[in-house]
Amino acid sequence: MVDPRGFLKVRERELPKRRPVPLRLMDWREVYEKQDTDQLARQAGRCMDCGIPFCHSACPLGNLIPEWNDLVSRGDFAAAAERLHLTNNFPEFTGKLCPAPCESACVLGINQPPVTIKQVEVMIAEQAAENGWLEPRPPQRLTGKTVAVVGSGPAGLAAAQQLTRAGHTVAVYERDDKIGGLMRYGIPEFKMERSVLDRRLAQMEAEGTRFRPGTAIGTDLTGEQLRDRYDAVVVATGATKWRDVDLPGRDLTGIHQAMEYLPPTNRVAVGEERPADYVDAAGLDVVIIGGGDTGSDCYGTALRQGARSVTQLDIYPQAPEDRDEAEPWPTMPKVFSVSSSHEEGGRRVFSASTRALIGDESGHVSALRLVEVEKVDGTWTPVEGTEQDLPAQLVLLAIGFAGPEGGGLVEQLGLALDERTRFSRTDHYATPTPGVFVAGDAGRGQSLIVWAIAEGRACAAAVDAFLMGETALPSPITAHARPLTA
Repeated sequence: MVDPRGFLKVRERELPKRRPVPLRLMDWREVYEKQDTDQLARQAGRCMDCGIPFCHSACPLGNLIPEWNDLVSRGDFAAAAERLHLTNNFPEFTGKLCPAPCESACVLGINQPPVTIKQVEVMIAEQAAENGWLEPRPPQRLTGKTVAVVGSGPAGLAAAQQLTRAGHTVAVYERDDKIGGLMRYGIPEFKMERSVLDRRLAQMEAEGTRFRPGTAIGTDLTGEQLRDRYDAVVVATGATKWRDVDLPGRDLTGIHQAMEYLPPTNRVAVGEERPADYVDAAGLDVVIIGGGDTGSDCYGTALRQGARSVTQLDIYPQAPEDRDEAEPWPTMPKVFSVSSSHEEGGRRVFSASTRALIGDESGHVSALRLVEVEKVDGTWTPVEGTEQDLPAQLVLLAIGFAGPEGGGLVEQLGLALDERTRFSRTDHYATPTPGVFVAGDAGRGQSLIVWAIAEGRACAAAVDAFLMGETALPSPITAHARPLTA
């Protein structure tokens, strides 16, 4: 620690400023301005270098948080980047997109605002990129073994990079026309610009990873063909089967799933040609069903398109400002938060349940009927006299995902679903089909990006052990398993 009293001298969190709302609504750039490194060093200096760093156990990757906080407080970003990349392949992804369970477990957070761990992480990664420290790390020798990774989200990319660095020849297959999964077309540009993803893909290509976009496994290439060509297969297709609503009026036009709405919009945001399935919210009253992060992404997107009004519905009551007694430190509490999208306009309605979707004479949605609800004996119960209709010419469904999609891939690779509609696997990520492994949301269920990267790394260690009899690849300390030998 540079200053053992640092947390007493600097007691408040300092985060980078967000660009002015009127300005950022005019473009799709990230909302945050660059943070001053001196300010960041002060924040890193608040870290107490705890004897038992609970931030470690809260991070699925086991990030060495006190170590790189100390290095940043000293101004040694090069050493901090080295320590950060020991446990995380893509710290800029987690720094921008992870909800930071590590901060909820920060010991300082017991009676002060926690250290800005997430911001320190992303700034280390940005400094590494600006200073040319993200050099490719190709293997010194090749093993002669081949691996196919199906899916190019964070789990698939993490597994691919680890296995490539271990000396295996790795090909990543993606059904979309570009690599990146939901990070490419599901995450809005104002949360993470695509240049951040592209520079990592360039690093991976230079290391030897091969990318095969525009190839749907199960149709363009069968599972049997994949197994014939490769010594091992990693399925990292995510949990992309969206949940739907069973409501009167669901068949009206103007009602879309969030993942029908966001990808075409994100293509246009980065300058691609406007696709035929593009949904424009300009001049419309937009209602978003679902109070999570995906709903927030739709919220900010609709505002940038010029929606007349935007309303986000959440069936849960508004969370408290501080920890509830039922969610003590170091657990990650459900507290009220305002995303960058929420501060840009529109409104949020809590304790709201949709009862019906109302259409006009042409069969297009025109309103949404909702009612206030409260939980009685574990059941959401309408509050009498609270029913109302909201104008809505565009309704977006953002109520989560039910698991991985089915199709030819499932039968061809001998995959099976467990009781929670995830692909079944052992503690070492292996499926009943020899040489086929599952990583990320496809096996875990819908989860955080930090868990996806952790599972990708741990699965890579399991695959390496399967191919070579043993592995030297690191495996996250809190991931699903830590395989050491086959």
